[in-house]
Amino acid sequence: MLDATVKQTEPTTVAFLGMHGPYAQTPAGMGQLYAWVSAHGFIPVGMPAAAYFTMPETTPEEEAVWEIRAPIAGDAEEMAPDESGVGIKLLAPTTVASLMHKGPYSSIAPAYAALFRWIAEQGYSISGPPEEHFYSDPAEVPPEEYLTEIRVPVEKA
Repeated sequence: MLDATVKQTEPTTVAFLGMHGPYAQTPAGMGQLYAWVSAHGFIPVGMPAAAYFTMPETTPEEEAVWEIRAPIAGDAEEMAPDESGVGIKLLAPTTVASLMHKGPYSSIAPAYAALFRWIAEQGYSISGPPEEHFYSDPAEVPPEEYLTEIRVPVEKA
């Protein structure tokens, strides 16, 4: 049995950085994003995340488009990306199908496939880009112990 659920997310203010190409850029991008957050006096809260606007099974990795996100405290105003590529936006509450994946990022594809099947079986349709919320620091936890929450926006079909 798949341990998936449907839940409502909270409104969240995030600093974000658009990314293109190989996913291996994520650690450097996170460093750039969190350095920007700190340099601009924002306080990070919650877990970092990524939203994927292209899907690996249909888009070559060198053409991938995604963004990484750092939730920040307070009432920061929305801002288009600056010269560094970082912006701020408010994410509205969203209904998502959620599944926790344990293990290396390279082994997450089967969890996505199972969650997509579960979404359809529950009478939902996908209504937005999938997100991953990272609950483990790769500098402190071995890949077998990584915890990643997959969130897929859904609506009743």
